[in-house]
Amino acid sequence: MKAVVMAGGEGTRLRPLTSNQPKPMVSMVNKPVMEHIIKLLKGHGITDIVVTLQFLPQVIKSYFGEGTDLGVTLSYSIEETPLGTAGSVKNAERHLDETFIVISGDVVTDIDISQVIDFHKKKKSLATLTLKSVENPLEFGVVIADKDGQIQKFLEKPTWGEIFSDTINTGIYVLEPEIFDYIPADKPFDFSKDLFPLLLKEGKPPCGCVVEGYWCDIGNVQQYIQAHQDILERKAKIEPNGIKMLENIWVGKGSFIDPTVDLSGPVVIGQNVKIGAGAKVGKYSIIGNNVIIDKEAQTYRSIILENSFVGSQARLYGCVVGRSCNVKKSARLEQGVVIGDECNIGESAVVNHDVKIYPFKVVDAGAIVNTSIIWESRGMRSLFGKQGVSGLINIDITPELAVRLAMAYGTYLSKDTHVMVSRDANRASRMIKRAIVAGLNATGIHCRDLRVAPTCINRFNIHTSRCVGGVHVRVSPFDPQFLEIKFFDSEGIDIDEGTQRNIERHYFREDYRRVFYSEVGEVLFPARTTQFYADGLLKAVDKELIRDAKFKVVVDYAYGSASLMMPILIGNLGCDVVSLHAFTDEDKTTISGEEFEEHMRELSNTVSMFKADLGILIDSACEKVYLVDERGRDVSPDDLLHLLVRLACLFEGKGKIAVPLTTSSVVEEIANRHGRKVLRTKVSPKALMEASLRSDVIFAGAQGGGFIFPKFLPSYDATMTFCKILEFLAKAKNPLSKLIDSLPEYHLAHRSVFCPWEQKGLVMRRLMERAKDKKVELIDGIKIYDTHRWALVLPDPEEPIFRVYAEADSDKRAKSEVNNYVKFVTEIAES
Repeated sequence: MKAVVMAGGEGTRLRPLTSNQPKPMVSMVNKPVMEHIIKLLKGHGITDIVVTLQFLPQVIKSYFGEGTDLGVTLSYSIEETPLGTAGSVKNAERHLDETFIVISGDVVTDIDISQVIDFHKKKKSLATLTLKSVENPLEFGVVIADKDGQIQKFLEKPTWGEIFSDTINTGIYVLEPEIFDYIPADKPFDFSKDLFPLLLKEGKPPCGCVVEGYWCDIGNVQQYIQAHQDILERKAKIEPNGIKMLENIWVGKGSFIDPTVDLSGPVVIGQNVKIGAGAKVGKYSIIGNNVIIDKEAQTYRSIILENSFVGSQARLYGCVVGRSCNVKKSARLEQGVVIGDECNIGESAVVNHDVKIYPFKVVDAGAIVNTSIIWESRGMRSLFGKQGVSGLINIDITPELAVRLAMAYGTYLSKDTHVMVSRDANRASRMIKRAIVAGLNATGIHCRDLRVAPTCINRFNIHTSRCVGGVHVRVSPFDPQFLEIKFFDSEGIDIDEGTQRNIERHYFREDYRRVFYSEVGEVLFPARTTQFYADGLLKAVDKELIRDAKFKVVVDYAYGSASLMMPILIGNLGCDVVSLHAFTDEDKTTISGEEFEEHMRELSNTVSMFKADLGILIDSACEKVYLVDERGRDVSPDDLLHLLVRLACLFEGKGKIAVPLTTSSVVEEIANRHGRKVLRTKVSPKALMEASLRSDVIFAGAQGGGFIFPKFLPSYDATMTFCKILEFLAKAKNPLSKLIDSLPEYHLAHRSVFCPWEQKGLVMRRLMERAKDKKVELIDGIKIYDTHRWALVLPDPEEPIFRVYAEADSDKRAKSEVNNYVKFVTEIAES
């Protein structure tokens, strides 16, 4: 049997270790990781190997040659342009005229390949995937196979809400040559994203062989260090070179270790290494070939690659030092530091936590290198969260971070394009917005600065102009110490996960576009944007009908930016308005739960006092609304959603209603009564906004007070919601209280339950097994239907918790359903 070793990867997330070499050449216990793969293949009797190359192919060809030294025969297939995983193998088709195995050249594994091959032959499959259970399946393709091993469903690199199993695709495949009939030539084509879905569609599902053993994709520096530790702990059957001494210490030939050296295993010491008197080499240290560690130097949990020098009294803690580096006397490298090849770290220099230094750089003696990468130091799983990029003001969200973040965003965008920027009234928001403008300008992006403006004006002006995106900075409505940076796309909606990952890639790689002085972006201040927005909104509602109704309304602006534009609208709608807190106050952009209740009580009392038709509180971001009816009663967010669904069905024409999975089935009941269909979305504002872009969606809303009228703007807009409520009430010709009282009953319950990150995939798999005989939806999390009830188990993407929702025919049964699933999650998490 032949093998294909895919070795074309750049390994961008491993930079600077891969800045000047392909990822398969990265050292793993003093040998290229691809060498371990070749030895694994040879150990299973596979010696005829094709290597696919793309990035720096000559580096691999020069090292391995024809494979003679390893007892194998190597041939090479070079891609001129990236062709994807399947495309690269297709490019080597001329070498593959029999059953063959495909394996990545940049993974660390001891999987029993013969077991997979035997499974493939037994099943007589066109394609067999090697599957394995892992603790965190986020970075891999998740797979479900039936009891016979046939693949039923898989998803490439899911979010937590999409995970339905902890069984992942390892990227090791056994294939028949007929597979090439399904792969186009000279065109990018991927196994997981393209080929395997095509086989499922064609009725030729691949098989999956679940294996034990060790497997690690060294996708980032943390995984690279962990793989070394796993080898030293004997979790992987990979034997380091050298003589094994006591305490799991391996020493290569020609090495000299002074008798006074303090060695604590497990440790690997390469060939021709010299370690001076009084030095300390702590556990999990990897010392490369020809390395010199001078007297009294100390290294703990660090990886020092070949031909490097560590000066006397230097201190290395949990770092990686590249090839041919010079770390001079008394220098200090902290946890998470990565030094590229041929760097010179000066005497007594300090390189602080998580700093990356790219190849061929010099750090002066006594310098302190501290880039303050707060996000990495906090161990964030990603830069973006549910609220965009958020964190503590001037601790997590600093001007330095804002500049780098904006440069990453600007690098992703095309040069000489326009971005809309705005902020709330807080001075911290002003500080960060100015840093963002500077970062965007530095990458050749022009900024249209709206200064203080609500998000709806930013989104509207993006939507109606030639801007490619937007940025809004605001203090969190939930915590005055937190700041949020929100990014919008060319439609004015929140950017998607793919764009987020692109921005993060530039940010974490510190890979920014820097333009010439003549290309630096401009800062523009558009005129009459508020009036432009108001004119557009008034064209989208029946203002004459609202004027004729002569509504009396109490509006609480909650000190937000809505107070800057609402008077323009109200003056055109003929309403008699009593205004509360109708000015911006930077100290009150966030209101606590107690303050919110106080606002609602004041709103209720004012409605009753002035005998108003309704009262409305608009949040400081001008995105969400909260209502009080003419009798002074609070309207719950769920009731308001159900009411707007009914009124949209009556008055917005034909089309669909979009709501998240967590909303009550009452929405379907109301929609069906009016001949409308309901579109269920993931549980995020972004998903709701994406749904509202569809031409057949007439209304979208969620339980928290955010509503979308997509004919005007495909995003939350409290001002438009206010105007539409008035229009609907005028058309309905009934008081708000009567409309609310006529809504169907519903019984919802919700709880959160703790679950460690590493157990989340297992919980989702067990839940799928438990629900195998029931109707299940996998839009976001796992939603399970039963007679007259449903439950949704949703893994939180940012916290180690599950959120459990349920609906039943009574409050008691809904709570019982939630409690049952909370207990189920807890039992698995604690097992």
